Amino acid sequence: MTTASNPYPSLQVLGSSATDPQLIQGLERALQTLGIGFQHHAGRFLLLREIEAFERNGLRQYCSERGCDLAILPASFDSTALKVLAMDMDSTLINIECIDEIADFVGKKAAVAEITAATMRGEIPNFAESLRRRVALLEGVPISALHAVYEERLQLNPGAELLISGAHERDMHTLLVSGGFTFFTDRMQERLSLCETHSNQLEITGDQLTGKVLGDIVDGVAKNRFVESACARFDLNKRSAIVIGDGANDLLMMADCGLSVAYRAKAIVKEKADVALDNVGLDAVLELL
Repeated sequence: MTTASNPYPSLQVLGSSATDPQLIQGLERALQTLGIGFQHHAGRFLLLREIEAFERNGLRQYCSERGCDLAILPASFDSTALKVLAMDMDSTLINIECIDEIADFVGKKAAVAEITAATMRGEIPNFAESLRRRVALLEGVPISALHAVYEERLQLNPGAELLISGAHERDMHTLLVSGGFTFFTDRMQERLSLCETHSNQLEITGDQLTGKVLGDIVDGVAKNRFVESACARFDLNKRSAIVIGDGANDLLMMADCGLSVAYRAKAIVKEKADVALDNVGLDAVLELL
């Protein structure tokens, strides 16, 4: 579905209550109160002017209070042009920050988690330095701790499997671009049949982590480069990609893509995303295709 005939954004409610007459009527009243004209078309509100940031936040909050989420689709949105699905892993595809859970096995979770949180909030702009500082705290951790994290703590977030399988049914190219670690992304690739994955490799000596990362760090710049490369491989640009993330280091790859989705994300990410999923599962993205 395309909104190209309308020069302004469109809205679509996501979730099991998306067609609830009371919810729709309430959203109509909210738009009228804001002085935003609209037309109904194929389950969407076609807006008749641009929407301000405070208006976006208010409308999202209205839907969130009713257990739904709101997609605010740009005028250029065309679901038929979307051929690539790129996702972050930690706290996006999966329910945990893997490095925090590894650190928990050696009693350093609080120290690592604080650096992680500050990085995701954008307070530590140099992701590479942030990652090296956190990984250094893992020196001496046995490889068995990584296996335990994967087997005992890591879970896919709601709707993840349905989203990936739905993307594959639509012949989309899927990639995982993570500031996390190959130990986990390799397993996600095998489990979900992802087309490609990119992440950081922990150095291991014997059966222990050395506290170092091998090779170049996969930071926000690298993530964006991998998304652009995946699109270019099919003679496409980023307007053909759906990009899903939750933290500040996902913003570059989410910028200027066909559809940007923030999943249970930090405020700085939700403010810039077309779609903010705070209530529904990842598979809700399929409702837009």
